[in-house]
Amino acid sequence: MLRVGLGSQHPAAQSRVTVNYTGWTTDGKMFDSSSQHGGPQTFTLDEVIPGWTEGVQLMVAGEKRRFWVPGNLAYDKIDQPGAPKGLLIFDIELLAIH
Repeated sequence: MLRVGLGSQHPAAQSRVTVNYTGWTTDGKMFDSSSQHGGPQTFTLDEVIPGWTEGVQLMVAGEKRRFWVPGNLAYDKIDQPGAPKGLLIFDIELLAIH
C-alpha cells in the first residue's frame, strides 16, 4: 500500500471506478499511464485485465497501491498487438467508486 484510503466501501467486479494509474514492465519501461490519456480514467472493473479486476476490489476510495500482476492475469492470454507480456507492475490510485 502506498497510501491509505478513506471509507470502507470496496468496489465489486461490476462497479464503475475512476482511477489514476501507471504500468511498467519488469525492466522499468513505462508502457501505459492515465496521464497519457488525459488524466483519470473511468471504466467498469470487469472490462480490464483480471489482475486489475481482482486487485482494485481490495481498495477503498483515496487508496493507492502497487500491484505485481503475473502475465496470466495481465496480457499473456490476450491477443492484443503491442501489449506487454509477462509480469507487470501497476501503481493504481482509486479516486472514486460509482
